[in-house]
Amino acid sequence: MESLKKSLGAKVLFYPAPVMIVGTYDREGRPNVMTAAWGGVCCSAPPAIAVSLRKATYSYGNVVERKAFTINIPGERNIKEADYFGMVSGKNEDKFKATGLTPVKSSVVDAPYVGEFPLVIECRLLQTVEIGLHTQFIGEIMDVKADVSVMTEDGMTPDIEKLRPLVFTPESRLYYGVGRQLGKAFSIGKRS
Repeated sequence: MESLKKSLGAKVLFYPAPVMIVGTYDREGRPNVMTAAWGGVCCSAPPAIAVSLRKATYSYGNVVERKAFTINIPGERNIKEADYFGMVSGKNEDKFKATGLTPVKSSVVDAPYVGEFPLVIECRLLQTVEIGLHTQFIGEIMDVKADVSVMTEDGMTPDIEKLRPLVFTPESRLYYGVGRQLGKAFSIGKRS
């Protein structure tokens, strides 16, 4: 059965986009964060994540200067701070001071992370790809830190229902939470 599809043109309509808070230090060592949605896992070995930033952002220069960044995954309870981090520039404002959140110095890369956010990915800059309006920064994952409160019962991985990450819809500019579990990957597709 063929469904009726409407052409929407060449747009960035990847649904949903992750809400990632990029943590960096500036030239003077001041911690900064910004909200980004263009990114995700890009390699398994070495483990790597990519985030694309515009050159106009303060964080862009920080990543280039320090060769490191963190990806902080906010939970639903941090929606207000996550949105704020994407509305103002760290060049003009101390976002940590304004929100009361805590910058924590990474022990493995030259970048800060948000102490109150439940999941943190610490990256050293592996590669930079000039694309157009955005530059993609590929970071090798040096460590992942998760709050014990969001871990599965066996303590081995984060539990998405406890983490409650935010997702973003680019065209409508809305935030959502994640829905219910639908099935087990690499299992439900097996033919009987």
